[in-house]
Amino acid sequence: MTFESAPDKRQYVQAMFDRIAPRYDLMNRLMTGGQDTHWRKHLVREAELQAGGNLLDVATGTGDVAFAAIRQQPELSMIVGIDFSLPMLRASQDDVSHDQATFYGRLQWAAGDTMCLPFPNDTFDAVTSAFLIRNVTDVAATLSEQRRVTRPGGRVVALDVPRPPDTIWGRLFRFYFHQVVPRLGGLISGHRDAYAYLPQSADAFLRPDQLASVMEATGRRQVRYRMLMAGTVALHVGVK
Repeated sequence: MTFESAPDKRQYVQAMFDRIAPRYDLMNRLMTGGQDTHWRKHLVREAELQAGGNLLDVATGTGDVAFAAIRQQPELSMIVGIDFSLPMLRASQDDVSHDQATFYGRLQWAAGDTMCLPFPNDTFDAVTSAFLIRNVTDVAATLSEQRRVTRPGGRVVALDVPRPPDTIWGRLFRFYFHQVVPRLGGLISGHRDAYAYLPQSADAFLRPDQLASVMEATGRRQVRYRMLMAGTVALHVGVK
């Protein structure tokens, strides 16, 4: 899938997530075999959140990373989940468990654009994102903005699906992602086109080493990444 301009891609991606919001969590669990919840736990651990700290989760969607952070570090001072899809933000508030409700006064939701975050410089101890970077129109600008709002010494952590590796497992994953996921997505969500876009976005995305280079070029140090699910999911970490 190609777009004539950056605004065209942004408009498509926003409308896509608006449409699939009601079945987003269910579809994630089905197409990953429930592994996406474990990946988000790894993401939060890499943020190294401390008691009294605060977290910004960009493209928070239905809030899975925010809620994982609550469970891992209940002494956080504040968590902000930001997304440009209002249906996603509404879905994040539809099913709040008791332990999450006890934290709810320190959990804030905000509508906003990842490339123009509405926060001052050096605000957050960590900034996280899950499955955001390959959907943006400017990777460097997105990472620069995340660095801007991170405090010195804080971490920027990103989880995403990179371009599949040219291995036997990578080819099997590509077949599954291109042939099975769109059919399953059409059945579950009623929007097959949205789940056809997802594998296409991975094919057009950076390799893990390339994304690490962009993180370094936009002002992060100690950049590293680890591969999950036989090299089909990447978790990147950098320090401001």
